[in-house]
Amino acid sequence: MLISRNVKETRKDRILSWVFIMPVIIILLVTAFIPLGYGLVLSFFKYKLNMPGMKPLFIGFDNYINMFKDEMFVQSLTNNITFAILSVTIEVVVGIVVAMMLSDDSKRSRLITTILLVPMIIAPVAAGTLWRMMFDRTYGVINYLLSLIHLGPVSWLSDYHIAIFSIIFVDFWQFMPYVAVLVLSSLKAIPDSFIDAARVDGASSFDIFGKIVLPVISPVIIIVTMIRFIDAFKVFDTVFVMTQGGPGSSTEMLPTYIYRQGIKFFQVGYSSASAILFIIAMSVVAVLFNKLRTRQLRRLN
Repeated sequence: MLISRNVKETRKDRILSWVFIMPVIIILLVTAFIPLGYGLVLSFFKYKLNMPGMKPLFIGFDNYINMFKDEMFVQSLTNNITFAILSVTIEVVVGIVVAMMLSDDSKRSRLITTILLVPMIIAPVAAGTLWRMMFDRTYGVINYLLSLIHLGPVSWLSDYHIAIFSIIFVDFWQFMPYVAVLVLSSLKAIPDSFIDAARVDGASSFDIFGKIVLPVISPVIIIVTMIRFIDAFKVFDTVFVMTQGGPGSSTEMLPTYIYRQGIKFFQVGYSSASAILFIIAMSVVAVLFNKLRTRQLRRLN
């Protein structure tokens, strides 16, 4: 009798769980999966949006093959990889250092943490516009400050070799606090008894960080790195507002390239193929990071 009652309650719980989940599934189906499926279908066709009378022409995998023959695609992919690796590496390293400095939970640390949150709440479009004006060669405040120490004006956004590093700096300024706050929250979860016991045993600060702190917070660091790496590959607003991919193609990223192919040149099939390949690549990155995190959690346990 008791087993029968438990089975009924389990079935009821399952039904209720599906009832509560269904609205989310329906919303995802309408807003994400159906457009994604339609984009996947379009990726196998040649279709120009500015030619309404033209019927989509099935060309198989030609769009995917032509991508790697397109120098602009290769350039944007190279720029995106460079941007993601440099920006995320700097953000994670500096974020960990800042989190360690703010882990004492003093009033000063809480105040600094609050100030650090300010760049995070600024919309990327607003941040890009702000820094574009500050980086202006003629009227920007950055070059004005350089002139006070008798340094010439720098073309921060119009120099082919400097522009991408200017965007990396803006990305670092806006999202390094995100890394620092998450790492700081994981640092506070470490019991003080662990640190005190290590100090009693004569461990140095570097030993404590390398053998106790870093292994414990490593799962959080892996997840934060994954999120920031995927976000760095999705960068669009800041680049579009600051440089629109220029000068030349020095700051062209995959999202701006996909946008340009689909909206400016109306190559819907080709841009859909680029977007699908982008989604697959980011999914692979997410799977690899999750496997790395799972492996690290097993080591800790």
